[in-house]
Amino acid sequence: MLAGLRLASALLCVLALGLPRASDALVVRNSSPVTLPIARRLNVTGAANIVQLDQARAKALKVRPQAKGTKPSLASVISAPVTNEAVDYVATVGVGNPATEYSLLIDTGSSNTWVGAGKAFVTSSTTRSTGNLVQVTYGSGFVIGEQFTDQVTLAPGLVIENQSIGSAIESQGFDGVDGIIGFCRADIIIGTLFPAITECIPTVTDNAFTQGLIPAHEIGIAFAPTQSLEVTNGELTFGGVDQSKFTGPLNFVPITSTSPANTFVGIDQTITYGSAGTVVLPTTSGITDTGTTLLLLASDAFATYQNLTGGVMDNDTGLLRLTQDQFANLESLFFQIGATTFEFMPNAQIWPRALNTAIGGQTDSVYLIVNDLGSLSGEGLDFIDGMTFLERFYYVFDIANSRVGFATTEFTDATTN
Repeated sequence: MLAGLRLASALLCVLALGLPRASDALVVRNSSPVTLPIARRLNVTGAANIVQLDQARAKALKVRPQAKGTKPSLASVISAPVTNEAVDYVATVGVGNPATEYSLLIDTGSSNTWVGAGKAFVTSSTTRSTGNLVQVTYGSGFVIGEQFTDQVTLAPGLVIENQSIGSAIESQGFDGVDGIIGFCRADIIIGTLFPAITECIPTVTDNAFTQGLIPAHEIGIAFAPTQSLEVTNGELTFGGVDQSKFTGPLNFVPITSTSPANTFVGIDQTITYGSAGTVVLPTTSGITDTGTTLLLLASDAFATYQNLTGGVMDNDTGLLRLTQDQFANLESLFFQIGATTFEFMPNAQIWPRALNTAIGGQTDSVYLIVNDLGSLSGEGLDFIDGMTFLERFYYVFDIANSRVGFATTEFTDATTN
């Protein structure tokens, strides 16, 4: 019965957020996209466990669609082993009027937005209680708290009214940040609230579009590889794309129809290795995710990749390690996404050597950022294209048309690592 309610609620959510309404014609829409700078951050307290963090997140993402609809319980999550996010992108977001600024993780693998992990939630004249509790588990941590609506300021000219936002009562795994801003599909919020377990609430992007603050129901994301522990080198563009951030055409593919990848920003892709075109991962479904650091492949595909590269598992970092000669002979990976093939260069496949010691590695070693998802292929979520992949391409989530776009950038073939 409960599963049926969640399915019905998800369908209603999609219809409510995706179909035009009579009132839409009355919205005076801002004609220009709005840009928000974001900072890349290496959390040295979590970096040594980078593989375990990513695998824990992958496991949580796989089971999340089946785990909705239970009452939030502090006792049920407080004993869960958690550690801090290792590598992430953060944005400064204002909540309330006057606004209190929070540093929030950018996450395309979740839709809830909440604060209070670090800096406490500050109520203001625009704060309204919804009477709901909220609980979300991320694999690397969790939050349980109260749900409010409030004014949210993403950037000058982008002030969202009555945005649903959580205030953490208890959270773990988010040292150094204040919470998360979620950009995934709104229907995955269903089941995270109590008692309103079937309620679908709009994300920040949904509300920004509905309120006429942005011209299109989409978000463009630009990342860049770096050799610094923390640097502002990314950008979110609400309501469009930043043409200056990519060099090739934008190529779009629909969100995959395969479950559970279709719950998130999921796509279908094929991965081959080298000039011989050796298949590493046959055409299958997975997700793109800013909350995952590495490029994770199903265990059988990862074993193929390890055999092709000759990498040896390094006990200190959990990553594959190459000799200098092996790195010299490393070939590109090729990702066929829709009708387009994207080349993932040898340099893109390695961890930034300037940051080796930050993850417990040796200064002069070469470590690969391709790793094990922790489960075999054929489960409907067989890869995660994490940040180390997305940093090499421009990335667009077109919510209105349920599709994802990729384009090459100046960093696609850069040798910065």
